[in-house]
Amino acid sequence: MDSFDELAADVISCQACPRLVAWREEVAEVKRAAYRDWTYWGRPVPGFGDPEARIVVVGLAPAAHGANRTGRMFTGDRSGDFLYASLHRVGLANQPDATDRDDGLVLRDTYITAPVRCAPPQNKPTPAERDACRPYLVRELALLSRARVFVALGAIGYGAVAAELGVKPRPKFSHGLETAAPGGRMVVCSYHVSQQNTFTGRLTSDMLDKVFARSLELADSI
Repeated sequence: MDSFDELAADVISCQACPRLVAWREEVAEVKRAAYRDWTYWGRPVPGFGDPEARIVVVGLAPAAHGANRTGRMFTGDRSGDFLYASLHRVGLANQPDATDRDDGLVLRDTYITAPVRCAPPQNKPTPAERDACRPYLVRELALLSRARVFVALGAIGYGAVAAELGVKPRPKFSHGLETAAPGGRMVVCSYHVSQQNTFTGRLTSDMLDKVFARSLELADSI
């Protein structure tokens, strides 16, 4: 039987994509000036959250100086600040901040993952890199046996989770889209919590709060 611990160990030790290995390690060595005293994680990042979660958040990939530095999904950068603050407001996280793996953050009924586990250059993994990472997502979704609602942050996250859940036909990605998947499951879409979206107002706190509130409502009704 597979387990979350075994999956995490396999993710962390992965060396499958030479370009991503080189980039994540270069970032961890060169560092950003603000984090020069940090020992960067510099490895693939496993999923994080409640293993009994009914809500699964699917992003894109670790940020170079966020999760690639801290070793936890959406932790240590402004995208994570935006995401976890929203989860806290709707009651799915015990605190609004995510600074490092030992900050006490606990998710309730929520699990966070991504189709790519290494920080990619320019936040753009190649199709081959996404394919190489796919088995980890497949194993993770199998372990998340209680999951009923999948919140896709951005078009790549949506494409990955829709493909794994067997969503057919697959509607075009849009913020607020809700589409059914086999087995009584639902996919709910949101713009990604990237600074490009949050700083420009394309994605506001209220918009994201509504996505998570709706996801919780769906989880309670399915």
